[in-house]
Amino acid sequence: MIVIVDYEVGNIGSILNMFKYLSIPAKATRDKAELRAARKLLLPGVGAFDAGVELLRKHDLVGLLDECVKERNVPVLGICLGMQLLTKGSEEGVLPGFGWIDAECKRFAKDRDPTNKMKVPHMGWNVAKPKTTEAGLFTGMTTESRFYFVHSYYAVCADPADAAATTDYYGDFVSALTRDQVYGAQFHPEKSHKFGMKLLQNFAAVPPAPEG
Repeated sequence: MIVIVDYEVGNIGSILNMFKYLSIPAKATRDKAELRAARKLLLPGVGAFDAGVELLRKHDLVGLLDECVKERNVPVLGICLGMQLLTKGSEEGVLPGFGWIDAECKRFAKDRDPTNKMKVPHMGWNVAKPKTTEAGLFTGMTTESRFYFVHSYYAVCADPADAAATTDYYGDFVSALTRDQVYGAQFHPEKSHKFGMKLLQNFAAVPPAPEG
């Protein structure tokens, strides 16, 4: 069972529909007992960084999720804003993220494109180039796997080894993260057709946290 953190942010209905289509057991909840008992978590998200942190705080979920991931080693997948919340923080706001991955989120700067044609947010289909297709989120996928993006900020990793995939948008940026049992996707797998389905299947195949 994949437990989706319902903190009033994200395309939860679309994610649940995708898991249902794939016959992968999943549920969305903010019930603390259910989250604490989860053996695998998905953190969705759309919108502003600080607003996401404030909603997690509103529902008293920050400490609980930190306990699940850091103490119980529960695998977690962050999607879009959910991925950014895995990092230490963002230029978009002043509140701290979880810091499970040593990275900071930066806004796409105009100096990436001297022709001034770059549009922000980065929106639409683009290719994610995985570091490996032998393990993790991109198992069995190709270097031409395409995903749907909508974002103005991206993660900059302190350790390049934490970048699971990069995408070219007037230069490469990190489009997926991984460290131990923590995974992140800047794109929306629930909107990315066969490529997103495969990525969610790969996360479902990650060994869950031990029971108890």
